[in-house]
Amino acid sequence: MTKKKPCIGLAPFGGVSDIISKTIAAHIQGYLPLDVDILSGLSLPGYAYDQRRLQYDAGIILKRMESEPFQDYAKVVGVLDVDIFVPIVTHVFGEAKQGGRCALVSVYRLKRNLDGSTPPRSLLLGRAAKVALHELGHLFDIHHCVDRGCLMHFSGVLEDLDQTPLDFCRYCSVFLRSALPAPNNNGGIRKAIR
Repeated sequence: MTKKKPCIGLAPFGGVSDIISKTIAAHIQGYLPLDVDILSGLSLPGYAYDQRRLQYDAGIILKRMESEPFQDYAKVVGVLDVDIFVPIVTHVFGEAKQGGRCALVSVYRLKRNLDGSTPPRSLLLGRAAKVALHELGHLFDIHHCVDRGCLMHFSGVLEDLDQTPLDFCRYCSVFLRSALPAPNNNGGIRKAIR
């Protein structure tokens, strides 16, 4: 019998630390009935660097990722330690095409509190996990939620992200449950999905 390939590929870019990749992978596996494989590191996406903004264009990175084969993975989440943006806002913590195949998580702005101080490692890792699960929700076609107690609620600033629990509301849970592939003996959907 051949081993089933993981459903989600986690692709670290540049110098993203192993602990960040492993924490995100563990949260995905712990909250969703999906297998995760941490892929080999990718080079920083110099092709997406915007000289005027001194940031990386998330849309360009996603477009390139979508063109890559990433065989055997239903969804791929790229993790970067650089500042990313979309043209209509100053920055984003993550980005995904609704119902698409690839998403991004940037830890760049998650590593500094609003006052410029460095957050405890546990807070940084929790922030990264929240952004990753939120963007995965978009990949499974879940839209932003009006419930402030839901991971799918929009968080444009760190204050909002920090106040968002690691949990999906019951409505987003139902939508997510119906969008996910059937569980493969992982014990079903756990913890974050009620």
